Amino acid sequence: MNQQEANILTVEGLNVDYGKFHAVQNVSFNVLKGEIFGLLGPNGAGKTSTLSAVEGLLKPQSGTIIVDGNNAAEKPLHARASLGVQLQSTSFQPELHVIEVLQLYGGIYGLKLSKEQVLALLRDINLEDQAFKKFGQLSGGQQQRVSLVIATIHNPKLVLLDEPTTGLDPQSRRQLWERIEAIREKGHAVLLTTHSMEEAESVCDRIAIIDHGKVIAIDTPQNMIDKHRDDPEVIAVSRRGKITLEDVFIALTGKAVRA
Repeated sequence: MNQQEANILTVEGLNVDYGKFHAVQNVSFNVLKGEIFGLLGPNGAGKTSTLSAVEGLLKPQSGTIIVDGNNAAEKPLHARASLGVQLQSTSFQPELHVIEVLQLYGGIYGLKLSKEQVLALLRDINLEDQAFKKFGQLSGGQQQRVSLVIATIHNPKLVLLDEPTTGLDPQSRRQLWERIEAIREKGHAVLLTTHSMEEAESVCDRIAIIDHGKVIAIDTPQNMIDKHRDDPEVIAVSRRGKITLEDVFIALTGKAVRA
């Protein structure tokens, strides 16, 4: 398998503008089959705009996006058919029972799921006993688990996760990490955005740091730490005696708080 065949997502020279503001500037990266790829950056760095362009929610000014061999500009429906998307905040109908939500969104993907099939999906995430509870009554962690099932219900080649563990307690976060890793083990690719350096180190095979709309580093988390551990800027911001990915991130993107 050559490099191009190994890529499930290729982004080349992506540019996204909002009027005169250049949100994404010449961004390029690739995501491999069976890989969890993290997109890290401060607020306003261009993460969400990049993800939205990949999702097909906005049209970039220029650049190429290829999903599972399909050029998103030339074959948008084919590209989107290979995507599963979990947004940071779920917007599923809170008044519907969990089993109804899964059947509804399965139908959107052309899947006619029986009660037994839905219960099997919920059993897999330890929520079978919540099947007839209203979605709005689930905890945040439970909602995220259901949301991840919906994002992968049609067996997509690439799953996009926008800050999937924001607001979750440690137990729920760890459970969701296991679900994300299980997606990878099935051969799917995952592209996620996160503010959590612990999350990036724990689950991502490779990461890209984006700032002011530009990719400033791409590597494995450990390689990025090793590469920068002796940089004076990294040593200056380290607070734990041991150089962490967060130290490298702060040194590369600055200590200023972003709006």
